[in-house]
Amino acid sequence: MDNPARADILRAMEHDSDLLIVGGGLNGPALALAAARAGLSSTVIDALPAPARTAADFDGRAYALALSSVRLLRNLGVWERVAAHAQPMLEIKVSDGRAGEGPAPFFLHFDHAEIEEGPMGHMLEDRFLRRALIDAMETAPEITQISGEEVVAQAPDAQGVTLTLASGRRLKGRVLIGADGRGSGTARRAGIGRTGWGYGQTALVAAIAHDLPHHGIAHQFFMPPGPLAILPLPGNVSSIVWSETDATAARFAALPDDAFMEVLRPRFGDFLGEIALRGKRFTYPLNLTVANSFVAERLALIGDAAHGMHPIAGQGLNAGLRDVAALAQVLGEARQRGEEIGAPDVLARYQQWRRFDTATLALATDLTNRLFSNDNPLLRAARDLGMGAIGRLPALRRGLIREAAGLTGDLPALMKG
Repeated sequence: MDNPARADILRAMEHDSDLLIVGGGLNGPALALAAARAGLSSTVIDALPAPARTAADFDGRAYALALSSVRLLRNLGVWERVAAHAQPMLEIKVSDGRAGEGPAPFFLHFDHAEIEEGPMGHMLEDRFLRRALIDAMETAPEITQISGEEVVAQAPDAQGVTLTLASGRRLKGRVLIGADGRGSGTARRAGIGRTGWGYGQTALVAAIAHDLPHHGIAHQFFMPPGPLAILPLPGNVSSIVWSETDATAARFAALPDDAFMEVLRPRFGDFLGEIALRGKRFTYPLNLTVANSFVAERLALIGDAAHGMHPIAGQGLNAGLRDVAALAQVLGEARQRGEEIGAPDVLARYQQWRRFDTATLALATDLTNRLFSNDNPLLRAARDLGMGAIGRLPALRRGLIREAAGLTGDLPALMKG
């Protein structure tokens, strides 16, 4: 069997790169960087032109990065590029109520001081994270970026996989990675079906400036149509992810900015003083969609291409980054042993590692949304009592804090302290 160095030389003569990654959003670039650390080369193909991918516009999008995800980005050399723009999440307060009443007294409170590792996570705007990942790829000789190109065909064989781009260009790799979102063309072309359902809800997303400081506290306010998350950003600014029924969300999204703020204010409340819209607003439909398989011949899916879930727990990107860390570790270890990284048994290790964890998280978010997105008085009373009881049990509360921080389960090496 060839040693890894000799195998690298031989495959470089046959392939454009080890990994062909379709999707240049967040998970695809993160995987390319993680694979480079493992001695694997990547080509990242994205349909968006380069200027669109690197635009610095502020549009309100932000992510709640769990502590484990921050560790991954630090190990990839990305965190140092964005740390100055990140807001630590020091507390999470969960409350229940109705529009016009403002947040009720919170029935669940998580405080980072109850664990030893520091903040549970950080809030970071999309524009900073996306730009940092692209900049990091540009300095990595193992990574090639192709922008403004669409994949139209893929063909696996015993030696690897061939991609055909809309321009007619062909690329050869050892493993194809689908990082192209919930409507993944990579999965569809491989014949991988999906299981899932819609919630009849749409998320309205925006950034909100406010007079009073948020003190690094994230709020989850449950209302009958869906939750309103108020998430701290640097300065007196918070990102909102506001779930409404499809019809109501469409009506609110069509309002001019002033009218939009008038319908938001009674739901947001006045605990942060006067509020004002900052930047753009946008919407996206909420659903659950899980690929029936995370792998196929010479192929692996990561991020939303593998699993898309309700944002109620803020774990969508974190689950994708755990895919990244797990797949990079599986492929890197296979390379070190001299195995063919695209072999079925190698890719099966990745699926075995991630499938149960993903299914559990998807079902937990689904159940939570169904439990709290209603106005049944008996159910409201029962869930409030139940959550209040959890809040009074220190050991269980600390366990949930560690879960929110991404510190539980079988963590990949890149996510460990």
